[in-house]
Amino acid sequence: MPRFRRTALAAGLTIAMAALSTAVALPAPASAALPTAAVALGDSFISGEGAGAYTPVVDANGVTQGFPGWTAANNNAFFCHRSANASLHKANLPGIQNRFNLACSGGQPHDIANASQARTSGRTVAAQLDQLRAVAQTQDIDLVLIGLGSNNSSFTFGSVAEKCANRFIADAWTGWWEFWAYLNGPVEQKPCSDADLATAAQLSAATAETTAAVRQILTTLDQVDADGQHRVVFQDYTNPLPLDLNPQFHEEDSRDDTRDKFRDLGAERYAAGCPIHRASLAPGHRFSQALGTIVKSTRDTLAAEFPADDLVYLNVQQAFNGARLCEQTSSPSGALATPIRLQDGATGTFVTSLSGKDKIAIQRIANTCVSYFQTCQESWHPNATGHQVLGQCLSGAATTGARSVACVRSSNGTISVS
Repeated sequence: MPRFRRTALAAGLTIAMAALSTAVALPAPASAALPTAAVALGDSFISGEGAGAYTPVVDANGVTQGFPGWTAANNNAFFCHRSANASLHKANLPGIQNRFNLACSGGQPHDIANASQARTSGRTVAAQLDQLRAVAQTQDIDLVLIGLGSNNSSFTFGSVAEKCANRFIADAWTGWWEFWAYLNGPVEQKPCSDADLATAAQLSAATAETTAAVRQILTTLDQVDADGQHRVVFQDYTNPLPLDLNPQFHEEDSRDDTRDKFRDLGAERYAAGCPIHRASLAPGHRFSQALGTIVKSTRDTLAAEFPADDLVYLNVQQAFNGARLCEQTSSPSGALATPIRLQDGATGTFVTSLSGKDKIAIQRIANTCVSYFQTCQESWHPNATGHQVLGQCLSGAATTGARSVACVRSSNGTISVS
């Protein structure tokens, strides 16, 4: 065909197509669907504290932080302790292509909309909402796991755990006439009471803080989620300790924890992962239940404010039944939580036995935890096996048709979500 005729034909086709497009609007090419994603937000129980296999974290300056060493400042982003073993990564989540763990150990409601480092004891990471927005640019967020409430401006899980464990150790190693103190000051030699853990006023303030922070999460999700369809799971907290210790840990050398000085018993419980007075256990469980109330109240309040949103409360308070620290004689083996473990200096070597140590050595070990919190911050958190269980809990919550579910471990280890 002569070049002219080809050109003329092409021109004719162009005119015809232009006329057709004027008469009938042609559909625009479909844009590629974004990959689906699940995102975790919140604190240590979500980030995977205690589960090991911690991954590098991008800090507020855009620098990826790997393990900086045991003597590094604890505000380093790596100490968010985002674990590859966290429940988000272990859950069976059909339809989810990618997973993003944005939670940070020690995270507080403040850290949702603000850089964590802007508060006392915060870490050098960007606001979790800023991290969420970044994920939403390339992902269709279909599931969000939130764990928030155990840390706030009134109390933190770490401070509560530290208080009760230190009281037990002080009572075990010193007489009533002796003075026990470490870098954080004097330590009482008596069990923890409910008021020692959190007062009613503090719990009320924590509820308000948590609700305000999660309200910001839901508002942001509605703004940035590609298709506007997402489920938000509100997970509460499981206590690492039982309602009572196995009888094997009640006394040693004919001395229980109501006596004056009981070093052998103190060493036995530390080795098993539960250095705590038996009388502190019930207040501890009431504290855990109160945290659950914070989470459920937050979910219920916001469900009324965001009636179109898919919000599910996940109660995990019985998820470790029968497998808590010192619930079985083999503890800490077989337990689903990490035992309290300290270091004698920031050496990277954990002290697994306090047997034969005097109170000066005990104080030195306790002070290491104060000076280098990363040496002890895993204590009393779900371990890798515990996060596998929590992953099963999340799997159930992600697919349930109910608005509230409980994840319960039976005596044979079976996990049910209903």
